[in-house]
Amino acid sequence: MLESSAPGTIDDVAMREALRLAAHAASLGEVPVGAVVVLDGIIIGRGFNRPIGGVDPTAHAETVALRQAAAYLGNYRLTGSDLYVTVEPCTMCAGALVHARISRLVFGTREPRAGAVVSTARVLETAGLNHRVSVVEGLMADEAQRLMQGFFKERRTAAPSAEV
Repeated sequence: MLESSAPGTIDDVAMREALRLAAHAASLGEVPVGAVVVLDGIIIGRGFNRPIGGVDPTAHAETVALRQAAAYLGNYRLTGSDLYVTVEPCTMCAGALVHARISRLVFGTREPRAGAVVSTARVLETAGLNHRVSVVEGLMADEAQRLMQGFFKERRTAAPSAEV
């Protein structure tokens, strides 16, 4: 279910923090994705992509933020919490939202290759799931998209050209 987000709310604060975390990921050479978990207006989990630095294929921004929030609450169920992420989650992360019982997902920009909420699949709408996550798409999408495009443009520019 897609909903809209009101400007000047916790949504803006949380997404700004996610964008800050995404920029930090980029500074470390990681794909610039940031995420925060919010419960009752308080950020209880933060994460940025770090599969390279963490040598962990599951260390996506979303899973890092979910782990931190679960540790904070002392419970793997994050009922009533919202997840804010700069880029549409992949299949793994979408599944984690269901298992954590996230109430609402707010994401910035679509991920046309691996996004599993609206782009390549609609994992959160899978029949038979025992939990539903509402979805808000497009909050600060331009900023999130600029971070991603800038990161990959810089990587292409820095890569040595192949000579034959």
